[in-house]
Amino acid sequence: METAPQFFRHGPSLLARLVFFVMLSLILMAVDTRFKYVAEVRQVLSAVIYPLQKLANIPVAVYDNISEFFVGHQLAGENAELRQQKLFDQEQLQRLQALEAENVHLRKLLDAAQRVQGKAVMAEILHIPRDPFNRKVMLDKGSQSGIQPGQVVVDDAGVVGQVTRNYPWVSEVTLITDKDHSVPVQVVRNGLRSVVSGTGKDATLELRYMAGNTDIQEGDSLITSGIDGVYPPGLPVAVVSKIERNPTYVFARVTCIPVAGVANNRQLLILSMLPPAPEIPAEAIEMKPNNKKREKVGIR
Repeated sequence: METAPQFFRHGPSLLARLVFFVMLSLILMAVDTRFKYVAEVRQVLSAVIYPLQKLANIPVAVYDNISEFFVGHQLAGENAELRQQKLFDQEQLQRLQALEAENVHLRKLLDAAQRVQGKAVMAEILHIPRDPFNRKVMLDKGSQSGIQPGQVVVDDAGVVGQVTRNYPWVSEVTLITDKDHSVPVQVVRNGLRSVVSGTGKDATLELRYMAGNTDIQEGDSLITSGIDGVYPPGLPVAVVSKIERNPTYVFARVTCIPVAGVANNRQLLILSMLPPAPEIPAEAIEMKPNNKKREKVGIR
């Protein structure tokens, strides 16, 4: 059986060694506090040990750099994938929002088609001509679909324009905001008839040649009067937004805002032509006392 070394058998006890080192620590602390000798020794030892500390830290630094490289490379790849996925999700979200808005608009058009009298054909805007002085659009329905010049074009809110030219598969629509286009209208509040004209701007119409004392107010709703035999009566057209009366001028300046999405919607409705106005039957024509017939007057 092996015996313990001579040093451990006859050395001081553990308690004695503990007391010795505690006393030595207290003495060193007192000397360091009073004479500042230990600080200089600490600096010398720190300078001597610094290269050894650097050498000891090299494996750890190399490991950290390698780990950081791989982790950074992985994070960069994940970041690129997340950015790509974000762009894809945003594109899908925008497409869904556009489809949702189009679906709502189509439902409104369907309701509008059921409200109007006669047949209505749904069409889609293909493109807008590049002429900046005209307000026209091209639709994807033409003479092959039964479209004729003069047909009224509306959306779910009101009148948009009128077909002015047709081709086999497309047709040209002049918007009510075109400066050369006019629509016979009637004020809902008092039945006053007038003509609203375009100004060449997407959101502005005018009631021209209105006397300064005419009974018209801001906020009045304008609908088609139907007296022209082209526009069906009762279709919403515009709302009076501003009235300027100047005593020095005979006519007031009345500005209106179209109620339809003249420059917004993609799908529109093309209404069928109004039937021709019937003439008064011959039997209903009254005779004058001198046996001369009155002139026939067509019902417009």
